[in-house]
Amino acid sequence: MNQTMLRATIAQCKAELLRTFRNRRFVIFSVLMPILFFFLFSSSVGDQQVDGVNFTSYYLMSMTCYGIIGASFTTFSQRLARERSQGWIKMLKITPLPSWAYILSKIGAQAIINLFIVVMMFAVGGFGKHIDLPVSTWLSCGLWIWVGGMSFMALGTLFGSMRNPDAVQVISMIVYMGMSVLGGLWMPVSTMSKTMQDIAKALPTYRLGQGAWNMLGGGTVDWSGIGILVAYVVVFMVLSSYIMRKQEAV
Repeated sequence: MNQTMLRATIAQCKAELLRTFRNRRFVIFSVLMPILFFFLFSSSVGDQQVDGVNFTSYYLMSMTCYGIIGASFTTFSQRLARERSQGWIKMLKITPLPSWAYILSKIGAQAIINLFIVVMMFAVGGFGKHIDLPVSTWLSCGLWIWVGGMSFMALGTLFGSMRNPDAVQVISMIVYMGMSVLGGLWMPVSTMSKTMQDIAKALPTYRLGQGAWNMLGGGTVDWSGIGILVAYVVVFMVLSSYIMRKQEAV
């Protein structure tokens, strides 16, 4: 990568960051709502145990995942759909900026956004609720949520391939909320019925939260969970690539 392409990629990354942080939906659903839900439910439930883990710590990880998914899926898909509808992606094809630089700027910007959410939520839990965890647990949980949350960009890419950005906004929010509730991010899966638990364990939202919950209890990331997340990424990327190729052919 020469210096010109590097500067162009960094400039595109900065533009992505500015557009995201100026997005009211991002601020509401990925920043304010996770904090609000965390304080609301952790205060009402108290210091009860969930699967051998303090509920406040457990729910902090849940809401951190919730914020990350909102940014990586809904905000990203809406931004991508809007760019496609406005012809922004087509215009980029006639500029000197290569497609890989555009993709790299998207990934880089999302990584920074997700890191911001993780640090913000952990700071809220640590200072606002006095959650005391070993440094290794903070780091391992944070790293897992940060990296694992990036997988939801694949789902965002799939929804972003839709031509109608208004439809993307509505449908992505419905899917986001549904997967969050069913995946155990709003309430512990152990409180659900057997049928609902089986549904939850098949969802990527549960698998993202599961890794952090396991590490809170002194365990490790479940490899089956990693496999399910990877499988979802592959399926979402294959579908989005197929849809985009069909649209370009038309």
